[in-house]
Amino acid sequence: MCKYLLSLMILCYALLTTPVQANTCDDFTNVTMRKLHSDESVNFCEFKDKPLLIVNTASNCGFTGQFEELEALHNKYKDKGLVVIGFPSDDFFQEENDEADTAEVCYVNYGVTFTMLSTSAVRGDDANPIFKHLNAETSSPKWNFYKYLVSADRKTVQRFNSRTKPLSANLTQAIENSL
Repeated sequence: MCKYLLSLMILCYALLTTPVQANTCDDFTNVTMRKLHSDESVNFCEFKDKPLLIVNTASNCGFTGQFEELEALHNKYKDKGLVVIGFPSDDFFQEENDEADTAEVCYVNYGVTFTMLSTSAVRGDDANPIFKHLNAETSSPKWNFYKYLVSADRKTVQRFNSRTKPLSANLTQAIENSL
């Protein structure tokens, strides 16, 4: 009995004195944002040491069909570490007014399984914190479906405009180089 109590006390001491390793980061991705049409949130530090493909999206845009290729990129590269994240925005007046409708376009119409966040601004003073950084590093999106490839170490940001298709050779080569 005494050995059991001693072992238990040693285990408790070890648990209480061991620092907890939380998902933390000391860069612009130390941000928590709510997922699209959900009460759940995601902290971008969860994606530490992984390249990010960040896209400002819209449900009623001529480029909305790019969701299909973004989903294909997600499926092709997620096991290699790429994280695709969509940011619905009404900055260009082409997003649904109701978040449930935006979710339907993404999840039902296009079968999106990559992370989609709640609608937010991506330009100007009201831009969400992620886009404030991306805009400072490159420039703010001039339309929907601008793509920002952020290196795993967060030191490099490459910007691709709306006309760059997600499966284009130029973007897929940049992704492969970042993995």
